[in-house]
Amino acid sequence: MSEMLRAPAEVKYADELDYLESVDTGPKPFSWRLSPRMVRLFVLGSERADGLEREIPQKWFGDRSFVERSIVTLASDRGLLLIGDPGTGKSWLAELLSAAICRNSTLVVQGTAGTTEDHIKYSWNVSMVIAKGQSRESMIPSPIMTAMEQGVVGRFEELTRSTSDVQDALISILSEKYVSIPELNDDNIVFAQPGFSIIATANSRDRGVNDLSSALKRRFNFVRIPVVTNKRSEAEIVRFRTEELLRRHRIELDVPPTLLDILLQSFADLRAAAASATSDDEKLESALSTAEQIGVLEDAILHSQFFGDRTLRVETLAGSLMGSLARRNPEDLAILNKYLHGVVEPRAKQNGEGWAGFLDGGRQAIASLS
Repeated sequence: MSEMLRAPAEVKYADELDYLESVDTGPKPFSWRLSPRMVRLFVLGSERADGLEREIPQKWFGDRSFVERSIVTLASDRGLLLIGDPGTGKSWLAELLSAAICRNSTLVVQGTAGTTEDHIKYSWNVSMVIAKGQSRESMIPSPIMTAMEQGVVGRFEELTRSTSDVQDALISILSEKYVSIPELNDDNIVFAQPGFSIIATANSRDRGVNDLSSALKRRFNFVRIPVVTNKRSEAEIVRFRTEELLRRHRIELDVPPTLLDILLQSFADLRAAAASATSDDEKLESALSTAEQIGVLEDAILHSQFFGDRTLRVETLAGSLMGSLARRNPEDLAILNKYLHGVVEPRAKQNGEGWAGFLDGGRQAIASLS
């Protein structure tokens, strides 16, 4: 297989999944490839008490109960809705669960304002319809319909970004478990096979964009994924993702623990400032999520690799942070400048290790952005 820019989880962790499937003796719901216990182990990693001959690393960092409730929901006939702030790992968890359960995480519908009912049901190959008429052969099934036919997990990203008529089309799929094709006289119903389920994600910040109807809400089990606030857990996530980045780009570069601490602390400071702000103008437009921390660090690493001396410096990190978070001018620049003068500058005077360089790099970045 040719190299992929980003391999889906079932390809990336194929060896792990093959191994877990070979040693799995637990009961499996429907057509699941792994038992619920092994699905949890694949997502959260193995422990010594699991008695496995090889270690399974942790891939999603969050509360164990969220993963267990998600797995239990998928073992029932209800849909699963993962909801939370941007950057909390909802899509990553959905991908891992799909990969572990059915070895296919790519049956995905991306919800947008332009998503139509065809995207979750079916459409037609126009040239084939003209040549041979409407038939199952000329029909193009959606990812959701394909998941129904195969008895696997389908995914719907950013559900609340799609319009209400598109959301309503999911109601019959989730409740009746079939899709009618009125254009056909024969073979005009697609029934969901055992094992079919839907994992949807929604950003809590999209509340009010296209709210879910009460009928659709009843057909989903909600699992709310909170923002990671534990510094240790957040450091593990950032470190895990950074190691993946370095491997993907074939970069040999050390990320000093001091720089990682500065990144985590700066985001914690900015979150605290946002929490105490009295108006939106006093808050950064950024969600200050863990995903954005990873993006800042990735930007700094690549900048150091291609335009620096291949050493990650705190000044480069500061520049990447300012450049990534300054989305509104002048509001965001004013907030970041206030942070540098009110928090970073006193900290640099008290504890010069790293913070003095961060202050200089931040000031230079703001000056260039102003």
